[in-house]
Amino acid sequence: MLRPWRSVRVRLLTGLVIISALGLVGGGSTTFLIQRARILSGVDSNLSSEIAAARSIVLGAANSRSADSTSPASKPQPFRSATTALNAVVGRVLPDTSESSLGILNGRATYVPGVTTSFHLEDIPGFVTRIVTLSDDGRVHIGTVASRWGPLRYVAAPLTVTGSSDKGIFVVASRLDVALGDLTGAFQTYWMVAAAAIVIVGSLGWFIAGRLLRPIHTLRLAASRVTSSHRGERIAVTGNDDISQLTMTVNLMLDRLDEAITDQRQLLEDVRHELHTPITIVRGHLEVIDPNDPADVLETRALAIEELDRVSGLVEDLALLADAQREPPRLEVTDVAKLTKQIFAKVSVLPDHTWTLTDIARISSPLDRARITQAWLQLVDNAAKYSPIGSPIELGSTNGTAELELWVEDHGRGVPAEAAARIFERFGRADPGRGVGGSGLGLSIVETIALSHGGRVTFDSSPERTRFSLLLPHATASTAAESSGKSGSV
Repeated sequence: MLRPWRSVRVRLLTGLVIISALGLVGGGSTTFLIQRARILSGVDSNLSSEIAAARSIVLGAANSRSADSTSPASKPQPFRSATTALNAVVGRVLPDTSESSLGILNGRATYVPGVTTSFHLEDIPGFVTRIVTLSDDGRVHIGTVASRWGPLRYVAAPLTVTGSSDKGIFVVASRLDVALGDLTGAFQTYWMVAAAAIVIVGSLGWFIAGRLLRPIHTLRLAASRVTSSHRGERIAVTGNDDISQLTMTVNLMLDRLDEAITDQRQLLEDVRHELHTPITIVRGHLEVIDPNDPADVLETRALAIEELDRVSGLVEDLALLADAQREPPRLEVTDVAKLTKQIFAKVSVLPDHTWTLTDIARISSPLDRARITQAWLQLVDNAAKYSPIGSPIELGSTNGTAELELWVEDHGRGVPAEAAARIFERFGRADPGRGVGGSGLGLSIVETIALSHGGRVTFDSSPERTRFSLLLPHATASTAAESSGKSGSV
């Protein structure tokens, strides 16, 4: 029994939801990281601008903002000591509402801005010591530090004055939670919308998958109801999509199965019917045989062998018919003119008739050479059986505009009108008293071979003549048929 969680509908919906979730998460995360990087770059740019402003103050040049903010302020300046320079910088470079600054002199936090700030750098444990240690190399440093106000982005620039032994450091920092606040809020909303979207996609996907898979469910139920005794079940075809195409294919498959089962039953019924008579005959003679009478034994033996030969021929014909129905023809381009001459060469040595080859179609056509030979010879055998001894029989091949005709014509009594409808049936005979016996499968075999090639078998009969034709479609360019006028007699 199929478990619900393993159904196609559940697996299809699971895959749809996973793909949607991955797309939303991947797209949202990528956008968030890109925007975050841009904002952080803007924060660094603002902090560097304030360092540049501090250098401008120290250098006393209004245009020094364009100088390299990563270089220490060591050029000549109007300040006599680092103390006065640092005090001036902290007092003039005022931080924004989400920023704060600090002046460190000789390793101690000495100057703070004269405006109210949302946080104080000097209150961060170990921060001053960290900045002093980093600035020993005389370079500007940019970094991030954790605090109770959240992560802070800072820039620390050493400040020295020629002739002064004091060491000053100007530090300006910005709160990243404030800078990223709008972005964080926007993406919190995005994740809620994404979650709602996944729920909606899942709900709609469940509904749509059910609608799309409903014909398959109907198909499965219909297939489960088809049995050997109930083969008429077919599925209604609606729409014009892959599901409807699948439904039509299954209906065709059921038609073929129905036909195969019907043929199998017919074959078994025919075999039962045809084998019943020889078995009854042989059994009856064996039951009344006189073992002490050599003549009776020999007569019964001859009769039994004759009946067994007839059964053997019947079995061979049934095998040929089954092979022609089951196996597709092995098509290969065949020279029809050469094949026609070979067929005539085989039949021209048969006794009791005058054989004439009249037409030869000079064309190459895709055929199963062995089966076409078998079918054509069967028509020849049929003509020989049902025409008077010594009568002429003609054969040939003719190339029509759309079909290739392989034919045999005899001059017997013709096919009775009342028998025309059954001569191609299994074990059907035109007239049991018209000629010698047989299995009754010959024309059935010919018709099956013709149908396997996409062709057909026809006949035209009158009291003086009967012409059977094997009509086969051909796809190659044709040339005119040649009337050979060749004949042979036996």
